Amino acid sequence: MHLLDLDFQPVITGICDTNEKLHGWFTDHFDSIRIATTDYHDLLNSDQIDAIYCAVPHNLHAQMYTDIIRAGKHLLGEKPFGIDLEANQQIMNVIEANPQVTVACSSEFPFFPGAQRVIQAIQSQDFGPIIEVDAGFLHSSDINPDKTINWKRMIAINGEYGCMGDLGLHVFHIPLRMGWMPQRVQARLTNIVTERPNAQGERVPCETWDNAILDCMVQAEQGDFPMTLRTYRIAPGEMDTWYIRVLGTRTSISYSTKYPRTLRVMKYTAGDEQAWQEIDLGYQGVYPAITGGIFEFGFPDALLQMWAAFCDQLVNGRDGMRQPFYCATPAETQQHHRVLTAALESHRHGATVQLQITNTEGDDNGTDTRRTS
Repeated sequence: MHLLDLDFQPVITGICDTNEKLHGWFTDHFDSIRIATTDYHDLLNSDQIDAIYCAVPHNLHAQMYTDIIRAGKHLLGEKPFGIDLEANQQIMNVIEANPQVTVACSSEFPFFPGAQRVIQAIQSQDFGPIIEVDAGFLHSSDINPDKTINWKRMIAINGEYGCMGDLGLHVFHIPLRMGWMPQRVQARLTNIVTERPNAQGERVPCETWDNAILDCMVQAEQGDFPMTLRTYRIAPGEMDTWYIRVLGTRTSISYSTKYPRTLRVMKYTAGDEQAWQEIDLGYQGVYPAITGGIFEFGFPDALLQMWAAFCDQLVNGRDGMRQPFYCATPAETQQHHRVLTAALESHRHGATVQLQITNTEGDDNGTDTRRTS
């Protein structure tokens, strides 16, 4: 009801969680719910449900996502869309076999007004040769070394990617959508807190990476450029900061959710002074809302806009959406997996990994890797 002028109205019909204590909040607040279950197959077998939003640990993605798609339910899944590249390929195979099902991946930060302005600026091709791109997602969620360990620090559940798998697609979404698939990757991965207490207070190993920096090179018509991608779970002073900065010879642009109202732009003409312009942004979602334009946009708004984009694509198809920015695609998740797999190889061997890109049908790129010193 917060969004205006939509030609669809999603209704929450069913919920599933293995913890039945969580069901009450939903059933107390939504009288539309007909199914509340601990077994997700009950949702798959219901003709009252058209689409499913599935948020589960990474080791469950391949099984649950493929079950959902085979059941003919449209899927909005969580990143990284499989615990590793092999699991991601399993999901991709089932998507290919069920083309009637719409599948997308959750990634809400590009729906911030500032992020949309960055996208529009890139699409205008007014940057001149790009000098560099820097993008990242900085958390402090694990800065306390006495925080009880959770599944995101366990390889068997989270995967070997660590922070890259859990945070990476947020960082990759815009670069991949703009066609900036890395050609070479050099990874710097760090495990800063190596032990944490478990539920019994015993110190146990932290198996996954806390922080990752990926130094990449991107090929472009106007010249190759470096791109740095950061995913941090330990970033002092950063609670939940997503950012992107693109520097060009004619135009540069920078946006961070740490300052959600502020977009920084610099237009440079040869011989003139260099001066950043700060533009104060209001509430300008890709879908109109009852919130006035003078007010500030936040994470719940980005989440709402992303869900609207998913529903818009379900109802109208990607080509018929009322605005052009769609959710992260399965093909983009596979590109992301290929880069992260290369990053792990780069770290293991202390080498730059070359990604061999071969165009294939559809949205995806086939990618192989080889190491270079």
